[in-house]
Amino acid sequence: MLPRLAHKLEQRAQTGNLRRLSLPQAPADFFSNDYLGLARHPELARQVQTAYEQVPETNRLGATGSRLLSGNSRYAEELEAYLARLFGAEAALVFNSGYAANLALLSALTQKGDVILYDELVHASLREGYRLSLAVHQPFKHNDPADLAAKLQAARPGPGGEVLVVTEAVYSMDGDNGILAETLDLCEQYGASAVIDEAHSTGVFGPGGTGLACQLGLAARFLARVYTFGKGVGAHGACIVGSRTLIDYLVNFARPFVFSTAPPLHSLVTLRCAFDYLAQHPQLQAQLQTVVSRFVTQMEALPLPPGVQKMLNQSPIQALVVPGNARCKALAAHLIAQGYEVRAILAPTVPAGAERLRVCLHAYNSPAEVDGLVAALASFAWA
Repeated sequence: MLPRLAHKLEQRAQTGNLRRLSLPQAPADFFSNDYLGLARHPELARQVQTAYEQVPETNRLGATGSRLLSGNSRYAEELEAYLARLFGAEAALVFNSGYAANLALLSALTQKGDVILYDELVHASLREGYRLSLAVHQPFKHNDPADLAAKLQAARPGPGGEVLVVTEAVYSMDGDNGILAETLDLCEQYGASAVIDEAHSTGVFGPGGTGLACQLGLAARFLARVYTFGKGVGAHGACIVGSRTLIDYLVNFARPFVFSTAPPLHSLVTLRCAFDYLAQHPQLQAQLQTVVSRFVTQMEALPLPPGVQKMLNQSPIQALVVPGNARCKALAAHLIAQGYEVRAILAPTVPAGAERLRVCLHAYNSPAEVDGLVAALASFAWA
């Protein structure tokens, strides 16, 4: 088997998209998902440590088992009650990661005879979830309500089957918002349910970092919402929120929850402190939007060669589509050499021909850093 593995790696190397682990090389961070800077915030770190030392729990280093065995705790249950109140839901369930939560949700919710309709740009974790289910699954064109309506009209679930529509609040590669109101209106028109992944909107949008659906007043219309904490919240893990029935069902049927060791106490304390900190510092979201606006304004005026596409929006994720692995990697290397850490996103993570720079903006990026990044883009030898 090892020769086959080596052959696959060699194929990746020949096409220029062999993945390797690497460390940051440039001082200016334009590549991490730490949009609000909470992962590096010294004041928050001190609050977490103080709160952690005050929790009267015995298992400090590891949870020791799954939540259904030895891994449950009073603190975990209190945190889930807190998250449910925060996100305006009846109940919440914490997972080890957003990937695990998405995979658990779709694989557990659906069964044979169901139909899953998903935006063609949803995250890989959601794709793994529907592949593990026994449901029929079909994409609809990205943010295209007409195509979604056509797919809903044509959907033919089996006896007793349901239709589930999967969308995202902010798409991780393009950075644009999902069409949440239109999606929900269509679901209600055709009798379908909707779930949403709020991974890249958690912390960034909504009061207290509660995400885009809460900001738009649409949260209660989703069957389930997934909130990921490893991005704008600067922590780790995720939660699914919804009705008490939904959460009780997941406790029984979501295999990544049932068969995984629970998150350690320190991770749970960090989540509580991070959301408390966001509630006390709403200016962080405003600071981030100031950075986003500065970058977008300058990029709109920047001339680029034919075939290079700007994907600008009001989220922290901005994209510059630079077709071709070699050219895209060369641009990223140029920016890193100039002091700006930006990573190239290559096929197969994105489709061939849609390779890109994914520029992540942060509340802590200074005006000089933003201006310098745009100037470095302008100085690249595109020919």
